[in-house]
Parts: sequence; structure tokens; C-alpha cells
Amino acid sequence: MNHLKGIHHVTAITSNAEKNYEFFTYVLGMRLVKKTVNQDDIQTYHLFFADDKGSAGTDMTFFDFPGIPQGKHGNDEIYKSSFRVPSDAAIDYWVKRFDRLGVKHTGVKEQFGKKTLSFVDFDDQQYQLISDEYNKGVASGTPWQNGPIPLEYAITGLGPIYIRHAQFDYIKELMERVLLFKEIAAEGSLHLFEVGEGGNGAQVVVEHNTILPPARQGYGTVHHAAFRVENRAVLEEWIERMSSFGFTTSGYVDRHFFESLYARVTPQILFEFATDGPGFMGDEPYETLGEKLSLPPFLEPHREQIEQDVRPINTMRSDRVIDKEYE
Repeated sequence: MNHLKGIHHVTAITSNAEKNYEFFTYVLGMRLVKKTVNQDDIQTYHLFFADDKGSAGTDMTFFDFPGIPQGKHGNDEIYKSSFRVPSDAAIDYWVKRFDRLGVKHTGVKEQFGKKTLSFVDFDDQQYQLISDEYNKGVASGTPWQNGPIPLEYAITGLGPIYIRHAQFDYIKELMERVLLFKEIAAEGSLHLFEVGEGGNGAQVVVEHNTILPPARQGYGTVHHAAFRVENRAVLEEWIERMSSFGFTTSGYVDRHFFESLYARVTPQILFEFATDGPGFMGDEPYETLGEKLSLPPFLEPHREQIEQDVRPINTMRSDRVIDKEYE
């Protein structure tokens, strides 16, 4: 059985695509590599922020569902996403940057031997920066070369995702027996699992919590998280494996930018399995990634109608120089 390679992407829900674009582009310095629509709800934007080249394992994506209410954090949810930065010094840089820009954060904390910095955006979406200073395992991506963050401090990819659940024994069995992760450490109620080459890019943190009420999905919460598989052949293995354990799945889904499988593993936790390719470079040149509305081939004949249904968002960046900000 081919193991999962790590985290592929995390998809969350935003209240406002424009504010989301501004926050990720000019505060976090991640590159918008694709501006498209939700293929299952074409009136909804789907924005992909990633590293310089849109590499698998680096992208945080967002749906902009019209009229959706605010979510509520609680039990039975993927409640926090992580971003990797190169060093402990980078964490210190981000503390100063967040203070200057008014981004709410917890201050620097050490967790499982790594420096971390948790913060939230305008929707109370929960994130964490994690230092790669002492990290070994899955390689990270390439920081956005033309973004506002000095390259030695910039975000390079995704780190661990955080899950909260009351039934830890079930989640542990899911992670180890079904998904082939291994528990490698525990700190209080937090349990660290990893897969494949391991390290920050291939880890899941499970919080055992029997106090909080169930979460409610809405803007400010995570929709689903995806794990990396090498190619279609390996994806087919996982389609068969998840079905053999009794999970109801989507079966094979072609998302154009990658190929996928979806499986709901608890009432409110949705996992995706996604191939590393083809990627985001096929329909736009490197220099202008994310600047036009990109549509998969099956939606291209409907472009005129879709462009009428979704409001225009100006994501042009190639026509300007974005200065590096050293604080």
C-alpha cells in the first residue's frame, strides 16, 4: 500500500473573497495561484493561495459562499491550519509584523519541540506559523519571490492540521489503522501523528476534548483538508481502501488541477485525497498566475454566464513592484 505523502491543501470558508485576497497577499505574503469557482457551486469563488509555483503541499484555499452564516469552533472539526516558515528567527519577524498590522496572535509558544505562533484573521479563522528550524521530513515549497515578505522569513508551505474530537480512540484508530499515520508524541490533550517522510508537512495534531459542544460550519471555519498521493494509480488504491473500511466516498473526481477522492470520516470532518499533479501552471503563465478567472475545460463553455454570476475581483499583481517589508 502506498502511504500518503503529507498534507496537500486545506480548504476553508471566508466571509469576503476580497478581504481574504488582501490578507493572504499583502499580510501573509502567499501567492494567489488560481482564481476559479467552486466546481460544485459555480456562483462561489474558489481562491488558491500557495508558494511561488503552486506546489502540492503549500496551498490554502477558500470558498466564498454567498450568505453563509459565521461558523462556530468546537468539537468534531478541523480547527486550525499551519504554515511553515524557515526558522525561529522568522517566527520572531512575524510577531513584530502582526503587532504592526494589528493581527491578533497568542505570542510565541513551543509545541512538540517547535516554535509556533497562533493567530486569527478577520473571520476568526484559526492559523499557526511553525518553524522549520529543527524540522526533518517532507520538503517545503518556495516562498513567493515577488511578495512583500523577505524570503528568509516567508511562508513556504503547509504545516500540521489540527483536529478536535471527543472520541480520541476512534480518531486514533482512523489515523493509524486506516490512514497509516503513526502517533509519535503527546503533550497533554494534544497527540501528534505523522505519515510518510514525516516532519511539519506530514503531520496531524489531534486534540482530545470532551467539554466543547459540536462545531458549526460557516465562514471562519475549515471545510476540508486534503492529503497528498503521488498519482492516479495510488489514488485508486485509496479509493479501494477507504471503501473496504466501510466509508462512503465520492469515488474518483477530476478537479482538473488535481485528481481527488473525498471521504467523510466523522459527521463534520471531511478528508480529501489529492494527486500532486497536474498542478496550476497549465492554463496561465508563471508571471500572471491567479490574475484571470480560470475555469476547468468542462466549465469553459459557460464562461460568459459564470463571469456574470460572480462579481469581478481585481487580483492583478504583475503590473506593480511589491516592496519587501522587513518589519
